[in-house]
Amino acid sequence: MTAHLREHARAILHAAIAAADARAAVVRALSLDGDRLTVAGAEEVDLAAIGRVRVIGAGKAAAAMASGALEVLGEWIAEGTITTKDGHGADLPRMDVWEAAHPVPDARGMAGAAEALRLARGAGPRDLVLCLLSGGASALWPAPVPGVTLADLRGVTDALLRSGATIHEINTVRKHLSRIGGGWLAAAAAPARVVTLAVSDVVGGALEVIASGPTVPDSTTYEDALEVLESRGVAVPPAVRAHLQAGDAGERVETPKEFDTVFARASAHVVAGNRDALQGAAREAERLGYRVRIVADDVEGEARSVGEQVALLAMNVRAEASDAPIALLLGGETTVTVQGPGRGGRNQELALALAVELEGVGEVLAASLGTDGTDGPTDAAGAFADGGTVTRGHAAGLDARDALRRNDAHPFLHAAGDLIVTGPTGTNVNDVILVLVDAPGASAAA
Repeated sequence: MTAHLREHARAILHAAIAAADARAAVVRALSLDGDRLTVAGAEEVDLAAIGRVRVIGAGKAAAAMASGALEVLGEWIAEGTITTKDGHGADLPRMDVWEAAHPVPDARGMAGAAEALRLARGAGPRDLVLCLLSGGASALWPAPVPGVTLADLRGVTDALLRSGATIHEINTVRKHLSRIGGGWLAAAAAPARVVTLAVSDVVGGALEVIASGPTVPDSTTYEDALEVLESRGVAVPPAVRAHLQAGDAGERVETPKEFDTVFARASAHVVAGNRDALQGAAREAERLGYRVRIVADDVEGEARSVGEQVALLAMNVRAEASDAPIALLLGGETTVTVQGPGRGGRNQELALALAVELEGVGEVLAASLGTDGTDGPTDAAGAFADGGTVTRGHAAGLDARDALRRNDAHPFLHAAGDLIVTGPTGTNVNDVILVLVDAPGASAAA
């Protein structure tokens, strides 16, 4: 692989992240003219008639979002509480910032969720609750229902993650074990006015899935949650199954639905998503001289299968790159059904599967990146893959196919020199997959 492809890939991926910056997205969504606040160009709030503005938020990008809210609203904000992933926090005036574990919840997240519920319940009918949500909030705000413990939540979360369940499926279960997800935060804040801004980390941007939809109606049921466990073959703690079965039998209250009065003064807006990242990447790739195709923004499925499909796409496009280099962009979120004891994440597994298919192929570079800067329980955001990745790993004594079988992409890609490490990015809009195909004998413009 020529060096300029990797240099260009880094610039394109950086542009993708910058285009979906959560702080900037909130600043764009909130417009203040005197005491008139316009939200997402769709609704107005007369702050002169508001008693207090409280900010409540959770997710990997929540601190960045809160920083944007403070930039616009300043002293209008009386207090707030934000829960985010370890390392993603910030020093925010008049706000408590909790850092907690992700993706498997811990006691710090429980404390953050309890504080969020306390502030919501303390809001009066003249108050405005500004709720800031981004991916990761479901795990960062564990608020188990009576009879279910944090250990139970940890167990079911880990089992669902390992099963390859989609985020929609995982959150269907989590909402029915929570006192904050599935519309319950809106219920706690009623009758206050609730305005939610969300940075989407789910394919399609469904508000009831983002962060488990704490301020919007929930269309799923206890029956749906039980069906997820059945279809994925997930063994869960007895208390979890007992609660879900009791709910299905009508012995537990369902999550608030579409016409529930708790949503009478609640609104929600998606302010950034995967498409923003893809479009930012496309602009940078065009600037660098590539012919750009945004192939899809709804990629789902097993990471290694998607990697194989992207490799096939790259090989097909390679034949077309006769006069100018080509950049392919895809977005979405894959899953991994964990079958081995290895270390990695969905983007690293996808990249390694790509590398296996691209072994020995020249003039092609691919990358898969988690826009939040983290991929699985590792220090990497994702990885590159090219025709030499497998060879470089083999030179270090590692076998790519064996690493895939054991879900152990991280050590292999580290040895190959292909990991991408960004640190926390201030956003979370799913993943970006990039393929650069160079024109034979030509170099893309610098």
